[in-house]
Amino acid sequence: MDQNQLRALLEEVRGGVVGIDAALERLRHMPFEDLGFAKIDHHRALRHGIPEVVFGQGKTADQVCSITAALIAKAQNVLVTRIAEDVAKRLQAEHSDAEYFPASGALRVWRERTLLGKGKIAVVCAGTSDLPVAEEAHVTAEVMGNEVESFHDVGVAGIHRVMHYRERLAEARVVIVCAGMEGALPSVVGGLVMAPVIAVPTSVGYGASFHGLAALLGMLNSCASNVTVVNIDNGFGAGYAASLMNRL
Repeated sequence: MDQNQLRALLEEVRGGVVGIDAALERLRHMPFEDLGFAKIDHHRALRHGIPEVVFGQGKTADQVCSITAALIAKAQNVLVTRIAEDVAKRLQAEHSDAEYFPASGALRVWRERTLLGKGKIAVVCAGTSDLPVAEEAHVTAEVMGNEVESFHDVGVAGIHRVMHYRERLAEARVVIVCAGMEGALPSVVGGLVMAPVIAVPTSVGYGASFHGLAALLGMLNSCASNVTVVNIDNGFGAGYAASLMNRL
């Protein structure tokens, strides 16, 4: 339940449309619902404006499905990240409007599509191998109420490719840039736009890339002052932070 839903409920109580007992029943699981193996934070949308997100990796199919069902019962939009295809198929069987994105392993129920962001978020990825991380960022930002545009395979090995989209990137209010190898692309984009750039190092590259550590260090040492960095492969974190920035 977010602030708008709570306000609407209180207005219904004041107007006599909903009784006190019925309102209490709808608020019964605030601030959290205890499933035994998980405590569902239904209060998070009130605090953050965004419902709790399910991190699927490391959880059993039963756990993911139970947590998701509890969230969907109280929220219009639900996002699940890092799940396998078999878990996604089960969730889609249980929730007909669930969308699955196999490259990133993200699944969402996206019922409330009101745009809450003040502008556009751009998601840029250096190479096709970075697409799973970029997709996670795109899906996250989109389900959180933003207009999102993605630009794929525009890495520094062919820098004319990103320059081709310079004007469209300049229209974005926040830019997310996903890159592996040496992680140079965020610095290039940072030098082209006045918006905040969220750099996402990916674990793509040969041996000396150290599974994304080289890209991470390169991005942390960026000479572009508008670049900030999230963890390796953390497309979700980038999409979440970009969404909050876009609401300011």
